[in-house]
Amino acid sequence: MLKYAAAGFVFLGGFAVMVLEIIGAPYLAKDFGGSYYIWVSQIGVILVALALGYGFGGALADRFHRAILLTVPLIIAGLYTMFIPRLTDRLLLKIIDRHPVDRPIPLIWVKLDPVLGSALVFFLPCLVLAVISPYTVRLVAKKLERVGTVSGMIYSASTVGSIVGVFVTGYYLIDNVSVPNIFRFTGGLILFLAIVSLAIDVWLISSSAEPNREAPKKV
Repeated sequence: MLKYAAAGFVFLGGFAVMVLEIIGAPYLAKDFGGSYYIWVSQIGVILVALALGYGFGGALADRFHRAILLTVPLIIAGLYTMFIPRLTDRLLLKIIDRHPVDRPIPLIWVKLDPVLGSALVFFLPCLVLAVISPYTVRLVAKKLERVGTVSGMIYSASTVGSIVGVFVTGYYLIDNVSVPNIFRFTGGLILFLAIVSLAIDVWLISSSAEPNREAPKKV
């Protein structure tokens, strides 16, 4: 049962990452316009967050073997995501307002301002979500000879979640749900993942603490 719980865990993590990536373009467009630099910035920042999160998660997984370690970062990321519109609106405006209004914005900043905005808004939650997959591999793969199978299953489930997140966000959420509510929904999902990480930790502790039942010795 643990492997199915782990697969669902990373599936939802991958889903949340893609919701944030897709919703990022229309969210940033209100401040930085509709150029393709926004998509380049958003994709690039998310990939950097994923790369660092995978590496950081793998290092943490080798040092700590408790799923509860993910709980607090997921709570922080979830709360932050829920309140992104309130927390970041003024900061995004400051990125734009630092340029003189009587002169055109230099091309270098036309390209890099969306990078700064995307990093400010989306780097933290995506970094935390990226930690989930490598950390889960370490929790589930108890035997070295099973690492390949387990890691393949975990990253496959995460990728499937990302695929579903792309289509659900692009075809349904953007058309039917306001941007602030999408952030609230995604933040709530990340908070749910924090609860799941705690439940997995309790499950692992209880299963490892079960006493070995030995046959009674004959007197």
